[in-house]
Amino acid sequence: QVQLVESGGGLVQAGDSLRLSCAASGLTASRSAMAWFRRTPGKEREFVASVSSSGTITYYLESVKGRFTISRDNAKSTVNLQMNSLTPEDTAVYYCAARSSSEPSKSRYGYNSWGQGTQVTVSS
Repeated sequence: QVQLVESGGGLVQAGDSLRLSCAASGLTASRSAMAWFRRTPGKEREFVASVSSSGTITYYLESVKGRFTISRDNAKSTVNLQMNSLTPEDTAVYYCAARSSSEPSKSRYGYNSWGQGTQVTVSS
C-alpha cells in the first residue's frame, strides 16, 4: 500500500520561502512520477508541479514558474517543493501525489495515490 506523508507547511509572510517534503513508501520511486497539487476552500484541487520518475522532466503551473522548484531523491523516496517569493495567493492545502507511470502529468486524474495534505498560509 502506497503511503505519502507531507511535511513542511506553516504560516509565513509574503516574500518568505517554505520547503515542502513528501516521504513515500510502498512504491518504487524510480518508476513513479510524482506531483504537488493544492486546494483552497471552494475550489478544485489545482496542479502545482510534477516531476518524472528520473527527475529529468518537470512541469509547473504558470503562476509558480520561477518561484517554485520540484525535486526528488529516489534513494530516499522523497519529493520536495521549494517555494520562494510566496504570496497570499499561494495559501492552500498542498498535497503530494504519485502515479504508476514514469511520465509526469498535470491532471489530478492521472494520480492514484495521495497524501493527507499540509497547510501553507501566507500572510500579507
